[in-house]
Amino acid sequence: MSTLFITAFLDVKLADVIDVLLVAYLLYALYNLLKGTAAINIFVGIVSVFLIWRLVTALRMEMLSQILGAFISVGFIALIVVFQPEIRQFLLLVGTPRFMNKKRSRWFSKLNLSKPTHLDVDSIVAACRKMSVSKTGALIILAKDNELRQFVETGQILDAQISDELLMNIFFKNSPLHDGAVIIIGNKIKAARSILPVSSSKNVSVGLGLRHRAAMGVTERTDAIAVVVSEETGEVSYVKKGVIIQNVNLSHLKNFLEKEFN
Repeated sequence: MSTLFITAFLDVKLADVIDVLLVAYLLYALYNLLKGTAAINIFVGIVSVFLIWRLVTALRMEMLSQILGAFISVGFIALIVVFQPEIRQFLLLVGTPRFMNKKRSRWFSKLNLSKPTHLDVDSIVAACRKMSVSKTGALIILAKDNELRQFVETGQILDAQISDELLMNIFFKNSPLHDGAVIIIGNKIKAARSILPVSSSKNVSVGLGLRHRAAMGVTERTDAIAVVVSEETGEVSYVKKGVIIQNVNLSHLKNFLEKEFN
């Protein structure tokens, strides 16, 4: 037994090691790309089916191996359809000349053992209070694990420190940045005037407009939290996983955001 193991180990070539490392890195990159989105569950399911298929093939379970093999072969087309936006984003990312530099800097930043930056909830709540009084419409997206890159790129990059004054100026009716969403990542206003997907759910109140539907749409697809101020009524709402909680008081909003982020 030990002789067979040593022989099998000696048969491993450098190309085999490189092959395993490349596959591992590809899976890791895909996981980071899909993390925090609804597609991550599909991705984990597909990887699980593939691993089971390889296991039953190694065990020479012919019938189950053929069934799973046929499922994977036919499912490849469905995979392209389901993951079309993510595949396009991944290919664009790989094709960017600065891709490796970004990945290297991100890798080293993960080695930083400092405490994560807490969200400035007080400034966000203060801005919502003032915009509620003035009935200034606002849509604020608070990113969690998903970096929302596909939505950040549709807006104006700001990368500014959070403050209630800045948020109010962005959503001021005559501001060129007021139309669209503000995306907050970490403790920075990453982008303004960002375009978001609109929810197609039929269980939406008739009185809710596109701002609320966009808040529902982005939280259905990602793990982000959305805060909405109604332009018509001044009511403040928040959305998580596509579920909207309307007309909340500001102390409730503050407690909710502190619990989610801090």
